[in-house]
Parts: sequence; structure tokens; C-alpha cells
Amino acid sequence: MPFLIIIAVLGLFILFASFFTVKQQSAFIVERFGKFQSIRNSGLQLKVPIIDRIAGKVNLRIQQLDVIIETKTKDNVFVKLKVSVQFKVIQEKVYEAFYKLEYPHDQITSYVFDVVRAEVPKLKLDDVFERKDDVAVAVKRELNEAMTLYGYDIINTLITDIDPDIQVKNAMNRINAADREKTAAEYEAEAGRIRIVAKAKAEAESKKLQGQGIADQRREIARGLVESVDVLNKVGINSQEASALIVVTQHYDTLQAIGADTNSNLILLPNSPQAGSDMLNNMVASFTASNQVGESMRKANSTKRISKKEYDELENEKNERNERDHKNESEE
Repeated sequence: MPFLIIIAVLGLFILFASFFTVKQQSAFIVERFGKFQSIRNSGLQLKVPIIDRIAGKVNLRIQQLDVIIETKTKDNVFVKLKVSVQFKVIQEKVYEAFYKLEYPHDQITSYVFDVVRAEVPKLKLDDVFERKDDVAVAVKRELNEAMTLYGYDIINTLITDIDPDIQVKNAMNRINAADREKTAAEYEAEAGRIRIVAKAKAEAESKKLQGQGIADQRREIARGLVESVDVLNKVGINSQEASALIVVTQHYDTLQAIGADTNSNLILLPNSPQAGSDMLNNMVASFTASNQVGESMRKANSTKRISKKEYDELENEKNERNERDHKNESEE
């Protein structure tokens, strides 16, 4: 009875060991006594217990490998590039992918290094940034030619990062900032020129309109004067008297307008040559009269002090006479 139980248990174990499942987008390699037997795809699969074994599993999904490479450009600048390789195993070539390559990631990395270090040294640093897609295409082409033989399909290659030396990046930033400052200065200068031109045009237009206004004003004043003279002529006042009357009237109107402002500090001075000569004569006459008054006042003051002066002179003469007499006596 125990023997039958052992046989039943072994039978169940062998039965369960004969079945296995393969997940979606995967492939299992089955070997028999160490030799390739078959490739099993997704679903429930059966193998011969003890004789067959699962040698390995192959992932059929798209995978990504990131490779960081440091290389030199044509202008002797060292840069680090991050190349992302997207690849998958070709379903019809699972045998080649499993048996021909032991470390596919290392193989892909080696090809990426080889292609990038062959392409980037042909380009300057600025061209590396501008033509990174060309480098990525070259990497993909080279990888496809090599990896297809091993059952791998290269879906895409992307250069996701270009990292120059920190000093180079700072220099590039300074160059970019200087270029933008130059552009800003040019725009500011152009804006200033436009403002100056617009202001000059506005001032010219203003002067033109101001001149037209002054001309119109003088024209209307002349027309008004003509009408005023005509009216005065009709009442028996000739043209000369009428002109004098109008000038006097305008003069007093102007004075009245100036005096109406309580805060005015305006001083009116004559501005014609004759008026200036009259003003100068009046000032000279005023100075002369002032000098005469001052001279009269000084004479009056000297008259008041004459007695004291004469007294002092008499005293001096007396003292001098006494000194001479004394001297003569000493000599005798």
C-alpha cells in the first residue's frame, strides 16, 4: 500500500512537470539531453519529463539600452553623449538570438562606441548639436547591419543628451549672452533712432504749423488795423493820427494785461534804438544831478569845519616858529 502511494505521487509529479506555460511576448528554448529541441511560444506547453528541459527564456518585447560615451570633437572639445538604443529579438530568429550571442547588451554597446567615436570627431561642437540626428542614423545603420545576423532588430537610436565640459558650457553661455546683448543693443539703437526721427518730424511739423499760425495772426491783425483806420477816417481822423491812436491803445492794453497778474515780476525796458538813447541820456542826467547834489553837501560840511582847520594851521605855524628861534639861540 505505501508503495502504491509513492508511485502515485511520483506519477503526479511527473505529470505536472510535463506541463509549463509561456507568457505573452516571450519564447522558451527546450533542449533534450543538452541539444536544441524546439522553441515554445506563449500558451500551455508540454515537454517530456526528465528528458526535456527549459534551457532559457527570450524576451520578445522592445528593450532599451542607454550607452554613455565620452569622445572628442573636431575642435578638440570632449563631450559626453547618451545614446539610447531601442531593439527587440526577431521572432523568427529566436534561435540565433539565444545561441549566437551570450551578452547582447555588451555587443550593442561595443558597436555604439565604435560608430560614435568614428562620427563625432568629424564634427565641430556646434555641428554635434545640430547634426545629432545624423549621428543617430549612422549608429542605427551600423547596428542593423551587424545585429540582424544575431536575430536582433534595431528599432531606433536616439542621442538623448550632449554634455560638454563645464568650462565649455560656461563659455558657450557667455557667447550666447554676448550675442543677445549685441542684438538687444542694435534693437535699442534702432528704436532710439526711430524716436529721434519721429521727434524731429513732429518738431518740424509743429514749427510749420506755428509759422502758419503766426502768419494767419499777423494777417488778421493787419486786416483789423485796416478796418480800424477806415472807421477812424470816416469820423475825420487821418491815417497818421489813426495809426498813433491804435498803437497807443494797444500799448495800454498790453500794460493792463500784464498788470492783471498779481504774481508778475516782469520789467519793461525800451527796445528801440531811439528809446535806448533816451534812457541812456536820462541815466546820465540823473548821475550828473546826483553828483552835483553830493558836491554841494560836501562843501557845506567843509564850511562847517573851516574854523577848526584854521586853528590847527595857526598852532602848527606857532610851534614851527618857536623851534626856529630856539635853534638860532643855540647856534649863537
